[in-house]
Amino acid sequence: MLRRLYQWTLAKCGHPHAERWLVGLSFAEASVFPIPPDVLLAPMCLARPDRALRYAAICTLASVVGALVGYAIGMFLFATVGRAILEVYGALAKFDRFAADFNANGAIIVFLAGFTPLPFKVITIAAGATAMPLPVLVTASLVSRAARFFLVAALLWRFGDPMKAFIDRNFALLTTAFGVLLVGGFLLVGWLGGR
Repeated sequence: MLRRLYQWTLAKCGHPHAERWLVGLSFAEASVFPIPPDVLLAPMCLARPDRALRYAAICTLASVVGALVGYAIGMFLFATVGRAILEVYGALAKFDRFAADFNANGAIIVFLAGFTPLPFKVITIAAGATAMPLPVLVTASLVSRAARFFLVAALLWRFGDPMKAFIDRNFALLTTAFGVLLVGGFLLVGWLGGR
């Protein structure tokens, strides 16, 4: 089933509305949605390597705007919306303890969450709930998200055909590794919150 979804996604990546989906997914992932934009970015770069850097820029900008929405949820709606979102990700129980240390190392935490499989929306909501200075959030988000998405895009632009062949040959292994990284990111957030 995942292979069919991958093939379908790859076929649709050249569609005129593919960029809109990429904007929406990148925006939503930074504030509420669990699926990272890489699931669209990678096949779009493979389908249209000539647009790889454009796609990375779209992901970056939409993700930073989404981070601002996550920040607003944390700052203005934490008692209702923010708590519910953190509960879904298993981060609410340990949030108070996590929040106490968050701003001391906030820029580093935002950078790491933006670059790694850590759930970015948990961090953006926490940034708002703990009143992290907005320029710190924006700068760390912009740098980390750009580094992540442009690295992916550059690798796929440079090694597109061999990378596509590698993915096709090792699809089961790569989807398992991606799942482990995604779950590991959620577990790491829970562990950091419990320290």
